[in-house]
Amino acid sequence: MGEVMGRTPCVLCWYQRIFMFPLALVLGVASYRGDHDGWRYAMPLAVIGAGFAGYHTLLYWGVIEPEIVSCSADTSCSGAEMAILGSIPLPFVSLLAFALIVISLFLVRHHTNK
Repeated sequence: MGEVMGRTPCVLCWYQRIFMFPLALVLGVASYRGDHDGWRYAMPLAVIGAGFAGYHTLLYWGVIEPEIVSCSADTSCSGAEMAILGSIPLPFVSLLAFALIVISLFLVRHHTNK
């Protein structure tokens, strides 16, 4: 969303991307090869990414301090323009995505261990 709108992502957004983008590759290859053990490679990425997204979400909501501080004049996740449907902040969307991936990987793991 930041790229489309011409906004530079904040540092925490970059960390989340570092863990989300490889998931597409790892899970894509695992799916193509029919590798049911792909969850072993994807789970650490998803859990660490969820940790960053959870921390970022708590910062955004002001549950923990310090508040989100812009890395530069143009970098911030706290504006209304950086929300989905005008009210769902991007850090929370990232947290939901990571959480769904972790849940899906647990289900795959459970299914393959039968």
